[in-house]
Amino acid sequence: MKKVILTGDRPTGRLHVGHYVGSLSERVKLQNSGQYDEIYIMIADAQALTDNAEHPEKVRQNIIQVALDYLACGIDPDKSTIFIQSMVPELTELTFYYMNLVTVSRVQRNPTVKAEIVQRNFEASIPVGFFCYPISQAADITAFGATHVPVGEDQMPMLEQCKEIVHKFNTVYGETLTDPQIVLPSNKACLRLPGIDGKAKMSKSLGNCIYLSDEADVVKKKIMSMFTDPNHLRVEDPGKVDGNPVFIYLEAFSRPEHFEEFLPDYKNLEELEDHYRRGGLGDVKVKKFLNNVMQAELTPIRERRKEWEARIPDVYDILKAGSAVAEKKAAETMTAVKKAMQIDYFG
Repeated sequence: MKKVILTGDRPTGRLHVGHYVGSLSERVKLQNSGQYDEIYIMIADAQALTDNAEHPEKVRQNIIQVALDYLACGIDPDKSTIFIQSMVPELTELTFYYMNLVTVSRVQRNPTVKAEIVQRNFEASIPVGFFCYPISQAADITAFGATHVPVGEDQMPMLEQCKEIVHKFNTVYGETLTDPQIVLPSNKACLRLPGIDGKAKMSKSLGNCIYLSDEADVVKKKIMSMFTDPNHLRVEDPGKVDGNPVFIYLEAFSRPEHFEEFLPDYKNLEELEDHYRRGGLGDVKVKKFLNNVMQAELTPIRERRKEWEARIPDVYDILKAGSAVAEKKAAETMTAVKKAMQIDYFG
């Protein structure tokens, strides 16, 4: 059986380090592993319009920003198909058919949908398109016969709902759709990177992100202003590591060679954490180390992005070619779905 990946992002802004550790770096690893037959990476503009319908220009401008971030992080158009969701009309048709297999109460129970409704202040007036996006996501996954879906932990309820739709469709119409597996980041710290303000989630709308495209001085400023342990007021005070964003970021990004290069007083993160817990280690020193670590990671990404920024027409060519490949694959799935549903009237 072919091994196929489907993953993607909504183009509502540039991508940040939360995206990078949560899914982008994992995608690059999977892409380069040679273990997958096909990899589809979707810029989900149609999904972005579910809560940005009145601002299409925002979505349009960010398509190229997201594509640049992909290419800068090492997504290779020769190994992965990067495409734009709205250029594959079969996804909309599949969503429409899947809607008949899901109840309103089931979508309402989806924890991801619940959380995002609150985050966007949609309690009183949820756009139907936004409400249905777990169904749309199931269409995206199944259209490409995805066997593996690399996402962050917060998307697990969406995958569960997709699996339910696959099971229901196959039960009603016969074995047609592929049941996908979730692929979580290998580093547990990367499952959910908090915002620099200590809030649970890094979010474009909360303005608590470090963007992949941020210049070095901006990254440093953001790191030096990061929320830490509010009770660690003086250097000599014992500090709390658990739930401290600076240490969560270090767990996600730091490697032994970073200690050798930037902080040779300590062998590893464990030693640094022990010292912080005991007291006698100031936040500024830890933040300076985190800045060095983050700059080491982000500088090559930033430089590759600048190279691609000088070649915007080439980026559009990549998106156009990828969208054509994706549309062809989704059309094959659509043919099989219509046959199973007995709505292939003219052969």
